[in-house]
Amino acid sequence: MFFLMRCLHHEGQDAVRDTHRPSHRAWVQSGGEGHATVLIGSALVDESGSALGNFGILEAASLEEAQAFAQGDPFNRAGIVSAIELTQLPDTFQAARISDPMTPRKHG
Repeated sequence: MFFLMRCLHHEGQDAVRDTHRPSHRAWVQSGGEGHATVLIGSALVDESGSALGNFGILEAASLEEAQAFAQGDPFNRAGIVSAIELTQLPDTFQAARISDPMTPRKHG
C-alpha cells in the first residue's frame, strides 16, 4: 500500500529541527526500522522559504505501519511535529516511476 504522509511542524522549530535532522535522515534511510519504504520526501516551505513541515510517499503493509513510521520519526519524538496526515493512494499509483527511493526497497 502507498501513502502520502504530510507532517506539519510547530512554528519556530528551525534550531531544534537542525539538531534532529541527522537522526531524522537515518530514520528515513532505515524505513523507520522497517515500518515503511520511503520512496520520496522533502521539506515543505511557505512562500518565503520558511519550513512548514515535511512530506513523503511511503510504501507500507498497512496504515498502522505507516503510522508507526511517522510517529517514530525523531522530528515527531522531539515535539517538532504538530500534525501527521496519512492518505492512502489508489492502487493505480505509479510508484515504479520514482527511480531512486530514499529507503532501499525490500522487494523488486
